[in-house]
Amino acid sequence: MAKKIITSLIIISIIGCKETTNTEVSIEEKNVVEIEPSKPEETEIWEPIPKEVTIENEIPSDAIVLFDGSNLDKWIHVKDSTSATWYLNADGSMTVKDKSGDIRTKKIFGSVQLHVEWKSPSEVQGENQSRGNSGVFLQGKYEVQVLDNNNNPTYVNGQVGSIYKQSIPLVKASSPTGEWNRYDIIFHAPEFDSDGKLLKNANITVLHNGVLVQDNFKILGSTTYIGSPKYEPHGKEPIVLQDHGDNSRVSYRNIWVRELD
Repeated sequence: MAKKIITSLIIISIIGCKETTNTEVSIEEKNVVEIEPSKPEETEIWEPIPKEVTIENEIPSDAIVLFDGSNLDKWIHVKDSTSATWYLNADGSMTVKDKSGDIRTKKIFGSVQLHVEWKSPSEVQGENQSRGNSGVFLQGKYEVQVLDNNNNPTYVNGQVGSIYKQSIPLVKASSPTGEWNRYDIIFHAPEFDSDGKLLKNANITVLHNGVLVQDNFKILGSTTYIGSPKYEPHGKEPIVLQDHGDNSRVSYRNIWVRELD
């Protein structure tokens, strides 16, 4: 009996030691305290040094100018890759040539900062989606709607400044009909794995005439007229300007882009 009692006490003692040890470790872990920086230099980062960008005529020095009014050399038609045949105007703009088809950049892009200026014609024609309708497509798939919405109601997820059929703009910030608008767009391309599985949605921020109308919206997939948005795996793709095909006569000027990837 004495031997059994001694053995039991030893076992209890060992268990107690283990419990005490575990408790002590837990307390030590909980008591880890981050040391607050006490000197200014402890929170200073000196490199890498950001590259310097200068601005000339409101265009960053690292931007790629896609259209400056002199020619359409950086654009081709989507349908057959022939040279763009939209109208080149004396004021340094270009105008959609009705039913000639969408045009796209020769160069392909991933994530970008895009600046584009556009206007609807001064002479009002049509209504709803048939008045001054065009669109700016990031990677040829994700449309920021261009439309003359002045005194022209339409479905709000298809109005000016919308991500077409996906995101209603926060506000309408249009210039008067026939006057120039500007879009400044920050677009982050979607990411896919090697098997084509979507890892990260595209997202987009849009300023219309300097006013925030899309705030880091997570794009749901390609913007489509009919059906639900879906993602199909892709890499870099061109920027596309839309010929809506109904004599929209939308004009564009001062288009430049900065690559972000």
